[in-house]
Amino acid sequence: MSKIAIIEDDPVINQMYRMKFEAAGFDVQLADNGTRGIELVESFHPDIVLLDLQMPEKDGVEVLRAVRGFDWAKDLPVLILTNLGEEESPSDLKSLGISGYIVKADYTPSQVVELVNETLAA
Repeated sequence: MSKIAIIEDDPVINQMYRMKFEAAGFDVQLADNGTRGIELVESFHPDIVLLDLQMPEKDGVEVLRAVRGFDWAKDLPVLILTNLGEEESPSDLKSLGISGYIVKADYTPSQVVELVNETLAA
């Protein structure tokens, strides 16, 4: 069973993705802000992370920098899940090694599950 960490501050979106990923056979853990997201990744050791960019306490870039600081997570697949278009996102995202960029409005939850499965299979 693959483990996924979803770091997203919107509780409705969190629960929607939790249900979708659990139905697809994932072990799902959630964090509702950047600080808790870093703690979750460190303790849960997920196989993949869905990461929002705009969150309280620490934003997605700060979370990603912290995650990349864990030796075991240097190559951890991280998919950005946001409402910001790629042109609006921080320029240093690519240098931090993201696996993909998902604009929430452009993907259904089922498509996000498919993308996560494809990323894990790559």
